[in-house]
Amino acid sequence: MSRDTPVLIEAAVNGTTTRERNPNVPRTPEEVAADALACIAAGATIIHNHNDDPVIDMVTAAHDAQPYVDAWSPVLEKHPGALLYPTMTGGGPHTTVERRYGHIPALAEAGVLRMGIVDPGSLNLGGLEPDGAPNASETVYLNSNADVRHMVDTCTGLEVPISFSIFDGSFMRTAVAYVRSGRIQHGGQIKIFFGSAFASFGIPATEAGLLAYLDILGDCPLPWSVALPGGDILESEAGRLAVERGGHLRVGLEDYVGPGQPSNVELVERAVALAAECGRRVATPAEAAAALAGR
Repeated sequence: MSRDTPVLIEAAVNGTTTRERNPNVPRTPEEVAADALACIAAGATIIHNHNDDPVIDMVTAAHDAQPYVDAWSPVLEKHPGALLYPTMTGGGPHTTVERRYGHIPALAEAGVLRMGIVDPGSLNLGGLEPDGAPNASETVYLNSNADVRHMVDTCTGLEVPISFSIFDGSFMRTAVAYVRSGRIQHGGQIKIFFGSAFASFGIPATEAGLLAYLDILGDCPLPWSVALPGGDILESEAGRLAVERGGHLRVGLEDYVGPGQPSNVELVERAVALAAECGRRVATPAEAAAALAGR
């Protein structure tokens, strides 16, 4: 890694975080737009947000595109090069991949989609019993191989880069296999999600955990970033090490669990400071777009 390689900072501004958990979280499209603009001014070049459609309730069949359009249009008016992408609902017998991924082409048709999302695998989800055993939840975040193929092919047809969400080793293997196959024609990023006490998936955000993922990643040319749902990636072993090894950072109130109730902007500012401590500057929107495109 050259010290001239700029750090890509993603701000995941809300997720399922409620105002009760942090009153600073933006929930309405107007609030998301304002927060996104403030995060970009602070150094973020990638913005990810949810609307208020549930993600993994095993009932919601599709996500409404309009709240994304309403939130992103003001951002793109000021920053046409900003990289914006949504979430999606989980799969299962209540829906089809065409329905749950239908907002992606709708956002492209509206002229606001800058990146697609592909979650290349499935997860059992649930909390813990009082004795520490996993509970008997039947909640599954389901993405079959056929679903993943549909997502990849849709993004290819729309000519947008892909944000691959990596929740465990099998997700990484699938994403890397797609890149090596030559099917990922418009670039993207590999985003590593570590596990925490509040997330029932992933491996710890330690040096060993990061190196295990990088071993699977190998020589895959896509830029990679790290995130810690239910924690603070900037205080983890993996966060600083990722920056030192040429990786990138995702921060934001979707993921943050820690002391105080920071804003998204404060988390972005901390990420910028960490990059500077490691001798790296942050990317401009043009540099971020070029990095995701493999240029």
